[in-house]
Amino acid sequence: QVQLVESGGGLVQAGGSLRLSCAASGSIFSINAMGWYRQAPGKQRELVAIITSGGSTNYAHSVKGRFTISRDNAKNTVYLQMNSLKPEDTADYLCNAAGLKRYEWGSAVDYWGKGTLVTVSS
Repeated sequence: QVQLVESGGGLVQAGGSLRLSCAASGSIFSINAMGWYRQAPGKQRELVAIITSGGSTNYAHSVKGRFTISRDNAKNTVYLQMNSLKPEDTADYLCNAAGLKRYEWGSAVDYWGKGTLVTVSS
């Protein structure tokens, strides 16, 4: 069984920083891309940042220049360094592992973590 566990959320003042981590555990052969999404109350889930196994990254326009995504392939872990946080960054942040294969010849499946709450006060 595969699990994604996020950590690092919390309460921070505007202008502050947080670092989120997401570790995928279980029987894992490979993961294509890992990313962070967020969902604020009453809003749709949106992509924050994504990183492929080769290190290519993509960011939402609203976080470019403030957030940095990184990945440790050996540990199946993805990180999100969030700087210059704004109140509008307040949301539940969810980790995604896209195209995860548990075995070399297995099917590629997407997995989600349960989320970690980030609250930015003004």
